[in-house]
Amino acid sequence: MRVHVVSDVHGNAEALARAGDGADALIVLGDLLDFVDYRRHGNGILGTLFGEEKVAEFARLRREGTRDETVAFARSLWGSLEDPGGAVDEAIRAQYETLFAALTAPVYLTPGNVDTPALWPEFAGPGAQILDGDVAEIGGLRFGFVGGALLPDGVKPRANPVWRPYLRQREEFDASVAKLKDIDVLCSHIPPAVPQLTYDVVARRAEPGSDALLDLIRSGQPRWSVFGHVHQPLAARARLGRTECRNVGHFKETAQPYVLRW
Repeated sequence: MRVHVVSDVHGNAEALARAGDGADALIVLGDLLDFVDYRRHGNGILGTLFGEEKVAEFARLRREGTRDETVAFARSLWGSLEDPGGAVDEAIRAQYETLFAALTAPVYLTPGNVDTPALWPEFAGPGAQILDGDVAEIGGLRFGFVGGALLPDGVKPRANPVWRPYLRQREEFDASVAKLKDIDVLCSHIPPAVPQLTYDVVARRAEPGSDALLDLIRSGQPRWSVFGHVHQPLAARARLGRTECRNVGHFKETAQPYVLRW
């Protein structure tokens, strides 16, 4: 069997259409949407709605400003639109229509934090399986899937946001991990809580990793743990006992799937 795995597509539909070439199946570990393009500021949903200059300032504040400054600037952007929720929903649907049309079957998907999974069933074709806290058999192996990212401890979701990323309370996320029994391959958007896997060397910060994923790897020892989320990790791989833990790469930029063979 040959399975291709991608994560952090962020709008790269052209490469996504080729991601399954030569494979028996394709696995997508989330972040299909291109919401904020930090390299090409005119792209992405924010670039479409507000233009390159405004997104460049937002990106600068994310790097150099305080949280309060960033939040205030974002609110000013949304306040400039007559119907910000409707504009974002329209832009998300347009991206999903293109991205799901690019997928080749069979494909197995779990959402990332930059996704709206409630909309996925509208766009997924008959050859696409959406999995989150679920197990699928592929080529005789059991693949367990858990999507989304962790909401930082002590942070409460904002009421009535323009758009809500798929950030999950730790208890909810851990409950999904607990459903994955006797698996051979662990598929998640975020990495297990291993420092070299969670640290982004460009952003110069550690992204939240999952202790529940780490516990599952230590106790169940699947063959592989595959994930994305951290675009420039300190280490792309780590070995935990029998389990090969692998960041499959920032697909938007690399356009190269990670290959599993057995």
